[in-house]
Amino acid sequence: MTEEEVKKLKTYRWYVWGLLVIAYVIVFFHRLAIAVVREELVEAFEITSTTFANLGSAYFYPYMVMQIPSGILADSLGARKTVTLGTLGAAVGSILFGYAPTIAIAFIGRILVGIGVSVVFIAILKVQSQWFFEREFATMSGITAFVGNLGGAFAQTPLAMLVAYFTWRSTFVAVGIISGVVALLCYLIVRDSPKDMGLPTIESVEGKKRQTMKVPPLGEGLIKVLLNKRTWPPFLAFTGFFGAFMALTGTWGPSYLIEVYGFPRQIAPNYTTVAILGLSLGCAVIGKISDVMRSRKLPMLVFGGIYVVTWGILVFVGGGKPPVEILYPLFFIMGVGCSTFVLGWACGKEVNHPSIAGISTSVVNIGGFLGAAILPPILGRIFDRYHDVLEATVLFQKAFMYCFIFAAVGFVFIFFVKETHCKNIYKESK
Repeated sequence: MTEEEVKKLKTYRWYVWGLLVIAYVIVFFHRLAIAVVREELVEAFEITSTTFANLGSAYFYPYMVMQIPSGILADSLGARKTVTLGTLGAAVGSILFGYAPTIAIAFIGRILVGIGVSVVFIAILKVQSQWFFEREFATMSGITAFVGNLGGAFAQTPLAMLVAYFTWRSTFVAVGIISGVVALLCYLIVRDSPKDMGLPTIESVEGKKRQTMKVPPLGEGLIKVLLNKRTWPPFLAFTGFFGAFMALTGTWGPSYLIEVYGFPRQIAPNYTTVAILGLSLGCAVIGKISDVMRSRKLPMLVFGGIYVVTWGILVFVGGGKPPVEILYPLFFIMGVGCSTFVLGWACGKEVNHPSIAGISTSVVNIGGFLGAAILPPILGRIFDRYHDVLEATVLFQKAFMYCFIFAAVGFVFIFFVKETHCKNIYKESK
């Protein structure tokens, strides 16, 4: 191992990570874009609030189901091929969604997008475990989430402007074409580990000995992760936190701001954009704080407590209509607090066998998308049932109460998270 090889490793890993995180930006765009084009979709396909919410969830259900297969693919096929194929699938789905003549075809396009993008994040976590030091894992996860969330920010006000100029159909077709280009670049540039380039492994650079534990087969590894009781608290915390956040920013937030506060359709997404930017910043900050403190649980409790308080303000202050002057800071702080779930990935990885990092993080990742899949349709049914009965403020307060409950329950499960002190403790948990 020469100094030149180490320098090349430390340089090239940023090319690998940078390209994968561009694919992750596309993931976040699709995750949040549907909320901004709600009115256009309702008008184009003549659908109810429940159907609209189900169209949004059509992304999350396949995403959720694909998390364990994503982990298996990341651990077996490798990140390079997995992300290439997934992003190509998302490209086809986005183009199909843009051209959809009926709501059924729109659902198919949305499902294809969900399947395609579902593999990207777990592949990034796998690559991080091969190209970055263990002490950098939470920081890199936070930075990844920060950059990815910028795609969510693009799916707010910028998307509203693009739709106004080019129509929603043209916009989604263009995103599909861009996705295809990114998929090709991933295949050409990304490498699964430094060994694929004849470079020293990250363990050898750190001066660590190779793991002597027997590596379990993939099926056995999955069972071990599922039977490990320490896997589930971060899973359930992620369910509550991310489900509530996506119900607001990914489905119903712009409608809430339009109907309760009377904001124009081009202005309302500014507020959800602020929430997403808060999440982006929080993801970067909480990962760094955790790595510096050598603690996972304490930052999760602090940030998570803040998140629950912000939901309490949104639901209970002013009868469900807080003063407009506090909305920007409230939404921003809510996003920062929601970043708690970032540390859940590290916790899941650090309480399970180090050779199956893809599987362990994918299992935890299911939690967030379970919440994001089931909560928005619950709110949709409330809107369909009470839309003609309740005034808008009362209606949204009733609906958002479920978000508050989800967030509060997620916070409770943080108390059951096992503190790892930022290192793998699998031997201790056997």
